[in-house]
Amino acid sequence: MKRFVAACFAAPIALVFAAPLATARDGDEAKPAASAANEYTANSVSKQMRGTFGGKSVSYTATVKEEVLKDDKGTPKAAIVTTSYIAEPRDPNRPVTFLWNGGPGSGSVWLQMGAFGPKRVAIPSDAKDDGGPPYPILDNPDSLLDVTDLVFIDPVGTGFSHVIGDADTKDYWGITQDARSVAKTIRQWLSENGRWNSPKFIGGESYGTTRSATVINELEGGYNDVAVDGIILISTILDFAAGDTDDGNELGYITNLPTMATTALFHGKATAASPAQFAEEARQFAIGPYAAFLLKGQNASTQERAAVRAQLARFTGLSETYLDQADLRVSPGRFYKELLRDRGLTVGRLDSRYTGKDLDNAGEYPDNDPSFYGIDGGYTAAVNHFMRDTLGYKTDRQYVTIGSVQPWDFQKEGRTSTYFNVAPYIGKALRENSDLRVFVGQGWYDFATPFFGAEYSLTRPGFPQDRIQFHYYDAGHMMYVRDEDRAKLSADIRQFIRAR
Repeated sequence: MKRFVAACFAAPIALVFAAPLATARDGDEAKPAASAANEYTANSVSKQMRGTFGGKSVSYTATVKEEVLKDDKGTPKAAIVTTSYIAEPRDPNRPVTFLWNGGPGSGSVWLQMGAFGPKRVAIPSDAKDDGGPPYPILDNPDSLLDVTDLVFIDPVGTGFSHVIGDADTKDYWGITQDARSVAKTIRQWLSENGRWNSPKFIGGESYGTTRSATVINELEGGYNDVAVDGIILISTILDFAAGDTDDGNELGYITNLPTMATTALFHGKATAASPAQFAEEARQFAIGPYAAFLLKGQNASTQERAAVRAQLARFTGLSETYLDQADLRVSPGRFYKELLRDRGLTVGRLDSRYTGKDLDNAGEYPDNDPSFYGIDGGYTAAVNHFMRDTLGYKTDRQYVTIGSVQPWDFQKEGRTSTYFNVAPYIGKALRENSDLRVFVGQGWYDFATPFFGAEYSLTRPGFPQDRIQFHYYDAGHMMYVRDEDRAKLSADIRQFIRAR
């Protein structure tokens, strides 16, 4: 995972985690085969445990289980692994929350072992590299188990989840296919655990927020509804054009600018009272003078260009000379390399608090993302140790933290569109479910899913604003790697769940 895919900086539909190109199915050498056309023995393990979460002592059962998805003829096609934590004694009226990560090839290790599971891996909280093992695996008092049961889902091709027999991954690797399989897994889990009338929350991080939008459409968009009480969006990406800076698309320069401002402030390249204050100033400049300038293109006057250039220098910490050379349009990839070039450092994409050192200082883009290679070793070790050794899950398969799920079908419900936006699914769900609420958590230093892009997506017409709440954190894409923000995120979501 130490290689960096440079194209992720510019790709209009970039994977949130830049993953190396790999074989289509990691771990296929251990893929179980069905013993007969309609037979497959699901792998599972359970363990009784106890912990203190949110200040409350909780006894719970941890279960790792393959949910076997079958076709209309009853033939097993896929095994989607769920890791559930259910408080004892069991209460059917207790909330249950279904969570996943993104990628779209990412396992749920990040939210499970970093934020909300009963155990977490301790990596440096101050944006430093996680180094080598052993990594401390600690009790997690910030887990949400005091207010909700938890079910972490690994879609096909992530974690230990896989297709069965001769099933084709193309039936699962796509915006709609993926959502249908996850929604089917939720329905199946509810039936098996007697939880159809429990309050329900769904949520994800990164592309997991994209998945949340498509899953809510699968759950509530038809007649056989699974009504949901809340959607939890962490590091949100719904409208993929909103953050794109490909030639001809000016919107991405607008939505990325406030994140450039907070990053420049963090690294001492700008001056302001706080990230929140500077972010708001940057928002107003971005949607005002800067947007007007960009929309005018070559018709902007010399005086207007000079005024915008001076303000851009103030917000980005970049020189007016560099900005002029970039035609006042700096892509995030260039920003990572240029901001701290005078110090011989680059800044991270997932979390721009992190810095890295390239082979040389002359390039246009960084060699790699220091905010990913700074955390991946600890999480990979932790999830394997916890699943295999602590819970006792037996499998020869490799746990896929970040895998290649290519080709991924980005058609919405079979319709090809160059404007890929799933946010309207959430707007529709809000309008048709009067109790549904949305939690949005964003880091100030996240370029993978910039906070202003999330705000843009969810403030279009058709979104009841009184049921959408935004929360901000002093870290990046995975804000929970910072101890203070993990505690804040947990407290904010705990209050969101209790307020149902």
